[in-house]
Amino acid sequence: MVSGNKSKAARSGSRKAVVSQKSTPWGLIAAVMAVVLFAGAVFGYAFLRNQENSAKAEALAPFTPTAQNQDPSTQIQGVVRQGYAGGQHVAPDVRIAYTHSPPFGGAHDGSWAACNGVVYPQAVRSENLVHSLEHGAVWIAYNPDQVTGDALETLKSKVENQPYTVMSPYPGLDQPIALQSWGHQLKLADAADPRVDQFIAALRLNQYTYPEPGASCNEIGPGGFSQDNPPPFVPAPAPGSPGSQPETTPGSAVTPDTGS
Repeated sequence: MVSGNKSKAARSGSRKAVVSQKSTPWGLIAAVMAVVLFAGAVFGYAFLRNQENSAKAEALAPFTPTAQNQDPSTQIQGVVRQGYAGGQHVAPDVRIAYTHSPPFGGAHDGSWAACNGVVYPQAVRSENLVHSLEHGAVWIAYNPDQVTGDALETLKSKVENQPYTVMSPYPGLDQPIALQSWGHQLKLADAADPRVDQFIAALRLNQYTYPEPGASCNEIGPGGFSQDNPPPFVPAPAPGSPGSQPETTPGSAVTPDTGS
């Protein structure tokens, strides 16, 4: 017969054995694994984006201006070029009979359109946007009847938060898209065309191709061009129309910018 003392000791030892068996912390393991997987996804995404940016930079390297390659746009098929003198400013009520639509040089308003990553929802007076080009900006114009949806968002992504870049609809444009810098224009049908990025890389703030390096693209402020209430777009008048001025007036005075 087993004594009571032995039975009690056996039960005590059994309890100690049960207590000493610790359960596996599955919750903690799952949490650690989740953190590891999340960190891996973050680093993987960052690595892929870095690879994409490196590949894009490498592709655009031939279109980066240098002292030896001052106008890389000569390598871009379809770019139209024309020389213009800078500094020919007109009053806000004067219309310019531009020879190109959209214009990309010549006489222009004394106030420039704000052009640091601005996407205007409405068409804007060309005379102000041409002044932005004189300051080194690239202007993306688009036909609002032809560019919508994903194509419009693609163009916006190339402008928003980008310095010296501006975008606006241009009613009646003969192609879906037109890119302008001072003295340069490229018309395209597809927002995904690689020439959009090539044009911007080659000509935005290219010190060799525009008249006023160092000029501002910020909003002028009171008394000048208002970003939130810009002067509306009006089609260019025909040459010789009353109140209009030719695109280029030989011998016309060079006047300072409004607000300078």
